Amino acid sequence: MKHLGIRALALIHPIVLLLRTAAAFVENSSRGPARGADHPERGDVPGWVMITLMSAVLVAALLALAGPALEGLFNQAMNKVGN
Repeated sequence: MKHLGIRALALIHPIVLLLRTAAAFVENSSRGPARGADHPERGDVPGWVMITLMSAVLVAALLALAGPALEGLFNQAMNKVGN
């Protein structure tokens, strides 16, 4: 259980770096000179990229924290089925 913090940090650190890069991309892409000339119904792709990455970070964090407990529950259920 004491290695859980190290595992979670090792999993979350690269994702945080990826989110920082994506945030910089979103910030820089909104400054383009032709931004006003775009079609008014054009989607905000960088915004959706950020939402997707943030969702992935939440799922990874939950799995990192709850993974051992879920694995224990699964093993316990398989042992009951096997008996």
